[in-house]
Amino acid sequence: MTSDPIADMLTRVRNAITARHPKVDVPASKLKTEIARILKEEGYIANYKVAEEGVKKVIKIYLKYAPDNSPVITKIERVSRPGCRNYAGKDEIPQVQGGIGISILTTPSGVMTGRKARKEGVGGEVLCKVW
Repeated sequence: MTSDPIADMLTRVRNAITARHPKVDVPASKLKTEIARILKEEGYIANYKVAEEGVKKVIKIYLKYAPDNSPVITKIERVSRPGCRNYAGKDEIPQVQGGIGISILTTPSGVMTGRKARKEGVGGEVLCKVW
């Protein structure tokens, strides 16, 4: 069992993009499903689907590539880790690559992008950055 399942998900996506795979399977959880939903809404992945394989649930993430076969996700990195949590107030939410990328936060209002959290005036734990 891994001690940081979100980092495991991000690493699986990063490795699948490097290997140019069309999709990647990740063990499912509510938080990981919300992260996949945000990545789809922001246009970083083509689609995702929660499927049951026997007893376990799995998130199938369908990766997105540009017409020249370059990946849409240039970089995806974990910010807050179990050993060092990273919280940001409503005024301290980081901009990623000058607004080109997104940060994903868990807030009292749910999982959302940094842009939406700034607009709603809530802070929270910065999970990851994507660009």
